[in-house]
Amino acid sequence: MKQHQQELDIQTNDAAKAVGDYRFEPIRGKPMLKWDGKRPFTGTQYFPAQEKERHGDEGPDGWMNRIYWGDNLQVMSHLLKEFRGKVNLIYIDPPFDSKADYKKKISLRGKKVESDHSSFEDKQYTDIWTNDEYLQFMYERLILCRELLADTGCIYLHCDWHKSHLLRCLLDEVFGIQNFRNEIVWENQGAWVNSDRWFPRRHNSILFYSKTTDYVFNVLNDDDINNGINFNRWYDYVKDNRIYADNAPYHDSRFSTYVQNFKAKYKREPTGKDVIIDFKGTVLGSVWYIKVVDPKSPENVQYPTQKPEALLERIIKASSNPGDIVFDCFMGSGTTQAVAMKLGRKFIGADINLGAIQTTTKRLLAVAKELGEQLPDAKEPKYTGFTVYNVNNYDVFRNPVEARDLLVQALELQPLPKSSLYDGEKDGAFYKIMPVNRLATKADLNEIVMNFDYKAAEKKQNENPGQPVLELKLVCMGHEPDLKASLEEQLKGFKVDIEVVDILRDKSDLVFKRDSEADIVIKGKKLKIRAFYPMNLLKKLSIQKQDAKDWKELVESVMIDFNYDGAVFTPTVVDVPKDSEFVKGEYDIPDTAGTIKVKITDLLSESLEAEVK
Repeated sequence: MKQHQQELDIQTNDAAKAVGDYRFEPIRGKPMLKWDGKRPFTGTQYFPAQEKERHGDEGPDGWMNRIYWGDNLQVMSHLLKEFRGKVNLIYIDPPFDSKADYKKKISLRGKKVESDHSSFEDKQYTDIWTNDEYLQFMYERLILCRELLADTGCIYLHCDWHKSHLLRCLLDEVFGIQNFRNEIVWENQGAWVNSDRWFPRRHNSILFYSKTTDYVFNVLNDDDINNGINFNRWYDYVKDNRIYADNAPYHDSRFSTYVQNFKAKYKREPTGKDVIIDFKGTVLGSVWYIKVVDPKSPENVQYPTQKPEALLERIIKASSNPGDIVFDCFMGSGTTQAVAMKLGRKFIGADINLGAIQTTTKRLLAVAKELGEQLPDAKEPKYTGFTVYNVNNYDVFRNPVEARDLLVQALELQPLPKSSLYDGEKDGAFYKIMPVNRLATKADLNEIVMNFDYKAAEKKQNENPGQPVLELKLVCMGHEPDLKASLEEQLKGFKVDIEVVDILRDKSDLVFKRDSEADIVIKGKKLKIRAFYPMNLLKKLSIQKQDAKDWKELVESVMIDFNYDGAVFTPTVVDVPKDSEFVKGEYDIPDTAGTIKVKITDLLSESLEAEVK
């Protein structure tokens, strides 16, 4: 897709001379984190977004919540035009650099898959970085977060011991040391592993910064009587954080002050159900004791690294008000969005993993249904409708973790498993697969430059003067226009034959995998799905020697738009069964139906979309 070339300027902080000059003044007492290859970030391009799905209705002020599938750098660049300085609260749970792959366990509906730990798991994302790559990644995204925040807004960054010290330095630089508010310690009860080599790591950190000194903050009280309230000595008398006249000896000397207060206010003695003490508990501090998500809890959506709703509830209540915009660009399982919806906030979410988009969509539909049933006549504004967008039309790979292997196969390369730099070879050329599902930038060239075999190249150049020492093809999905020239400049002194292979433009006819198939028919006033063949899922099942007797065992959801307009999928049938149940597979067709579009999503979050006329 043709990309808009409009530059969106990024404001610099007080230490910079100007927007176009990101050289910092040597201000004493204002340290900044440095790393190899640190690059200024003073402008970004505008990226288009395509509206793909629409669920529910607009809010009372015309607002529709938004979910974006795409690289969050591009998503935030897209949002700048409309939302610069308008987001009230940002919560992010970015990669921790934990050096781990995160997988989602897959179980066929109606039964559990019996196999070992890795036999039937689908990789959702990889959290393995080089230090410099990670810091540049976070630096650029934090700058965009700052640009999106309102002047009264706040950001909460969730991290752990791997990078918390470096991330705090980055936040100091981007938001200013004077805007640091708290390091919140979350003791994630139930999640730790004991160790005999160090103290067990039993907490995560949440770094809390405001954009300015004038920011929204609502004081919270800890109403957990076992941990937070200072009146545990009265525990036997406490009911619902209150002490009543009929369940406490109100004439006891311990309660005399509160009895006197009651008498002064109401001009009588307290009796029966009168409340003597109605206390809020202690003011919530910076150490939080919250259990991780229980595997048996209804809020568990079986997504790796899912955070508990109680954690997000505190953050959203503290730093936003009903009707405010809450943003999470590392959305994952959609906890931020689900809690924001329940608390009457507007929200925007983004994730590069399609599994996160599907999981969040399913979760939000359930929350919207629950709110509609509980509060059908509520006066408070409800923001339950949401739209799903795809940024920059990156619909080639459903799972970026598998993209490298798929590209090696599609380009018919000879794999190079022993090479730490190149991914494949073909006809004497080496292929380097750049990060997929986002624009390839000059920053991505650092790995090539740092690991280039200069001694071998010099020897080859001396033996064959005038001949290229390397034929290199960079495989990407969109790229900065000067990518090739930049690499040539950095390898100056060596003749290198470089070609940029843009698979969105040059290789658009590549076949990466077999599409799913389905047998969908119309009989009378019924639409029937007679069979469904999700090819990737069936392939994985075959490898693990698993077998599904019914196609419904393979299906996560079925959605149907009975009047598809050819652009935005707006389902009126949303068949999302509980874990132990199956989709119906047969649906009534309304008299007003026109072009029918069916979306069937399998257990890997891959979807088949088919039109039935």
